[in-house]
Amino acid sequence: MKQRIAICGRNLDELRTMLAGYPVTVVDTNPDLVISHGGDGALLGAEREFPGVPKFPLRDFAHNYPCPDHDPEVMLCQALTGQLKRYEVTKIQASVNGKTVIGLNDICLHRQNLASAVRFRLYLNDEIYANQVVGDGLVAATTFGSTGYYRSITNSIFQTGLGLAFSNTTDPIDHMVLKESCVIKLRILRGPAILVVDNDPREIQLHADDEVVLKKADSKAVIFGLDVLRCRECFRLRQKFSEPN
Repeated sequence: MKQRIAICGRNLDELRTMLAGYPVTVVDTNPDLVISHGGDGALLGAEREFPGVPKFPLRDFAHNYPCPDHDPEVMLCQALTGQLKRYEVTKIQASVNGKTVIGLNDICLHRQNLASAVRFRLYLNDEIYANQVVGDGLVAATTFGSTGYYRSITNSIFQTGLGLAFSNTTDPIDHMVLKESCVIKLRILRGPAILVVDNDPREIQLHADDEVVLKKADSKAVIFGLDVLRCRECFRLRQKFSEPN
């Protein structure tokens, strides 16, 4: 029986050509496996479109230096024949005004008015941690997302728990890594502000007195070949590829 494969990302004609020799059917609904072709953003979009369905992230080497240890054709073959390690990855969720959204990387609070900071109160497990935080916002990240926006702010990553990073606050607040069981609550004291999830272009509008509850999501992402996605040599080569000539 042919595997039902959904594909997401960029240069999908190239990916379809690579898949032509395998017993698969490319579908738009109810896939057995989703292949994201591109970079981290393609994987985030694939998880958003097909939450919980196993993913295989395949680098688009038209935009990345090929890693000598991870030939794309070999990796694709291993993915389709069940040879790659399966990882279950923690996700994060936010609940506000009766709506719940879930992210793989991070959920971020941003000021909406570029001329004015956002003010919010921060609670950890229902206890006030900061009575008033004034700044550009906050990043709540998973371990997977710690290599993204969180790392850009803190110049660090973490391996367990949930991370909080504060963006341009008037009073310095150190970033922190919390237990996965921690419940984080933000009460907006002065807006307007927006909440964004991963690279989703949709925004949630926030105003004074709105409360956002952040915590580990019940659901997880299933990713094959995550060790390849986080390969240090692959990362070094991608950085080199992106450098100006």
